[in-house]
Amino acid sequence: MFTSNASDEEIAQLHKTISDNIKTHRINQNISQLELALTIGMKSGAFFGNAENNTNGKHFNIEHIYKIAKALDIPISSLIDDPIHH
Repeated sequence: MFTSNASDEEIAQLHKTISDNIKTHRINQNISQLELALTIGMKSGAFFGNAENNTNGKHFNIEHIYKIAKALDIPISSLIDDPIHH
């Protein structure tokens, strides 16, 4: 039996950090969820809203994170890093 090197709680916190960072940068640039969702190639804002709010088990994947960073013209690390610990 194999065990993970990261707990479920650590992964949940990572998703929350990423979502919080995306929301903060998006709001600071005065961009709506729908506008950013469409910019990164999503057909609607529903998934984006769920992922940004950590609801319905939806999370951004690495492609989403890359496209969001590019759309916001910020380094991808600023979406992944925990601002409390950096």
